[in-house]
Amino acid sequence: MAVAGRRVRKMTNRVQLCRDCQDSGLIEEGRPLPSHCPACRSTRLIDHPELDSLSIAHIDCDAFYASVEKRDDPSLADKPVIVGGGTRGVVSAACYVARIYGVRSAMPMFKALKACPNAVVIKPNMEKYAAAGREVRALMLEATPMVEPLSIDEAFLDLTGTARLHGRSPAATLAWLVGRIEREVGVTASIGLSYNKSLAKIASDLDKPRGFAVIGRAEAVSFLTEQPVGLIWGVGKSLRAKLEADGIQTIGDLHKFEKIELMARYGAMGKRLYHFARGEDDRTVSPDGETKSISSETTFNTDIDDPETLKAELWPLCEKVSRRLKAKEFAGRTVTLKLKTKDFRTVTRSRTLPDPTQLAETLYRTAAPLLEKEANGRAFRLIGIGASELTDPAQADPLDLADPDSGKRAKVERAIDAVRAKLGKDILKKGRGWH
Repeated sequence: MAVAGRRVRKMTNRVQLCRDCQDSGLIEEGRPLPSHCPACRSTRLIDHPELDSLSIAHIDCDAFYASVEKRDDPSLADKPVIVGGGTRGVVSAACYVARIYGVRSAMPMFKALKACPNAVVIKPNMEKYAAAGREVRALMLEATPMVEPLSIDEAFLDLTGTARLHGRSPAATLAWLVGRIEREVGVTASIGLSYNKSLAKIASDLDKPRGFAVIGRAEAVSFLTEQPVGLIWGVGKSLRAKLEADGIQTIGDLHKFEKIELMARYGAMGKRLYHFARGEDDRTVSPDGETKSISSETTFNTDIDDPETLKAELWPLCEKVSRRLKAKEFAGRTVTLKLKTKDFRTVTRSRTLPDPTQLAETLYRTAAPLLEKEANGRAFRLIGIGASELTDPAQADPLDLADPDSGKRAKVERAIDAVRAKLGKDILKKGRGWH
């Protein structure tokens, strides 16, 4: 594995690339690695024996929301910046200065401000971040059409076969790409390069910010062996705790088990654990990355324990999810209610519908009974609603003979949609929307 600034000086032929001017050359076995680019004198060099043969990358913008805010206000350049909502919200993003103090994404805001009381807190501006994200995505697509977005600021890229198009290796094209992102969008990004998606994702986190890390085929298994099992993509906090309780602390510990044993213990995830631990991942980079769910949530300024008030907060979220389903031409079969208690414990309750839906009314009528069961005097700080098992909207909301009014409700909602599309989304509200 090679990381810029921490190059492994193993005695073998290595390809060295300048990340600033993209000049590259082969360093023969036994010869010392240059510390400066012979073409531009830059010290931002990356080298690896497989650098010219790897083409699967993960690009992740560095502290994206905070970086956009610093771009737009240069006076914030050296200050700790937290993007998030109020004292009762959570951290959406923290710049690297704030991270020195221990601030992390998803941390409760009061904890973040306790750790870094001098931080500049900025309310998220999703419109602005989305616009910057679209600029980044457009530049990625100039490098390769094989771009699979993961979020607003990160994506997998497959640069196989692009050397002839660009006249340079995939690694050099990636260096060129992040340079353009920095110059033209005003934010920095880090690169992970490997031979499959899981390792590219791992590599992109090894050297941040403005990093470029490589994991090749020859070293993949030996590198993974010593890493904590939580490094595997998809191993969250609860699964990691279960694995550690079973004596599996490192990825190397997984090598002791056969695939069938891991699947018996951890289900479908056991198969992934078996293959990822061996550096194997046959997933392709898909430009049409599948959307798995659509959701919306809100954090309250003060905890709410009243069921009717909670239901009033639920309705606009149902309308928002419904609008997104319709805009993206999806329908959801499973409805999930999300609640977070005042002590930050997350509660989720789901119900699968006989037919998929796009309607806010159906989302609400499905989630409200779930909410009534949970709103038993407990106070909540957050409520959310989501639709998953997404499918073609042609199958959505058929007439229900057991519920004669269902067709009427669907017609009313579609009529409201039409008026809002013409005159604005706030022009009409249903009765429960007023609170």
